[in-house]
Amino acid sequence: MTSQINAVPNASVTSARGFRAGGIYAGLKTPGPNKLDLGLLVSDNPCAAAATFSKNTIVSPSVVVSREAIKTGRAVRGVVANSGCANACVGQQGLTDAREVVTLAAKAVGLQKDEVLICSTGVIGKELPMGVIREGMPKVRLSPDGGHDFARAIMTTDTRPKEYAVSIRAGGKTVTVGGCCKGAGMIHPNMATMLAFMTTDAAVDQAFLRKALSEAVDASFNQIDVDTDSSTNDTCILLANGAAGNTPLKGTGRDSELFARAVQAVAVHLAKEIARDGEGAKHLIEATVEGARSLQEARRFARSIVSSPLVKTAVYGRDPNWGRIMMALGKTELPVDESKIQIFIGGIQIVEAGIAIQYFPQAVIAALGQPEVRLRVNLNAGSAVGVAWGCDLTEGYVVENSAYTT
Repeated sequence: MTSQINAVPNASVTSARGFRAGGIYAGLKTPGPNKLDLGLLVSDNPCAAAATFSKNTIVSPSVVVSREAIKTGRAVRGVVANSGCANACVGQQGLTDAREVVTLAAKAVGLQKDEVLICSTGVIGKELPMGVIREGMPKVRLSPDGGHDFARAIMTTDTRPKEYAVSIRAGGKTVTVGGCCKGAGMIHPNMATMLAFMTTDAAVDQAFLRKALSEAVDASFNQIDVDTDSSTNDTCILLANGAAGNTPLKGTGRDSELFARAVQAVAVHLAKEIARDGEGAKHLIEATVEGARSLQEARRFARSIVSSPLVKTAVYGRDPNWGRIMMALGKTELPVDESKIQIFIGGIQIVEAGIAIQYFPQAVIAALGQPEVRLRVNLNAGSAVGVAWGCDLTEGYVVENSAYTT
């Protein structure tokens, strides 16, 4: 983190001024200690809104409703989110229910229904339990400190909430960007990821806000993998309410550049937390690919490495099987000169000019045993660098997902 972008203590999606949130246990999930499953996030002022959504050809009606709202360009004031049910693959009833949930949320917090977005996560193929949602919605209590409860209300197989916020100075004002997300399985985003919510008190031109989010998503959520599966419900939302009182940021100048970096810093931190918390995971894997011909190719190579089941299992077993990294590079079908490739594990070089070199095996095995395993490849074909994050693949992932609905 540079001195211009500072981490905010006790961070949450309500760290930015003018945002309130809350969460309750309504009964969408099975009962359990500290479980929450219905949350609301609301701005005191109308917000410029940006969002990215799943590119899966089968999507939740909750995604359809929010995507339609974003396309209108209207100001947004709130988001309602539930866990325990994805509201996906349930036919026309899913759209009916999603729209009713939006109406219930708007009524509960005194907004118009076209000011509220909806996100759902959980088991696919089950209808939203509207009875418990109708009963629970009025019980959600909003507060400036309620971001922590909101973060818990969106969790499914996550082992912990994922929250982060930073502050910058823009136009003589302190501007905050905060966020939270959920995700541990069905993680191979192709837009954003599972559910991610970001807020800022900056005044931002909507076109620039959408550009900043899109670029941040490409560098963060689109660069993570747990199990190569892209969800039907992936959504990332960024709301800007202008409560900081800064001169509106329009995409040019130092302040706009710094704001975009702050959005990316929050997105990258949250994305890494998803990869770190992958179902059954013991290690975070960071793959850096240097010397690529373009940024797009560098990122594609890097994500191919972290998404490879064979690379994942090699990390879990602390097996320096570098051939699997070479395989992951090649399966992208992008042009690559094998004779120029260098590979490093934990800073230890093990491949030069595409072939193995002498190294101390125990040092590499020790590097593979660290909580964060860093893999680095230099293609020596250009100057672009791409980074991706994933996790190891363990027995725990199989156990958890073999009995997910039973």
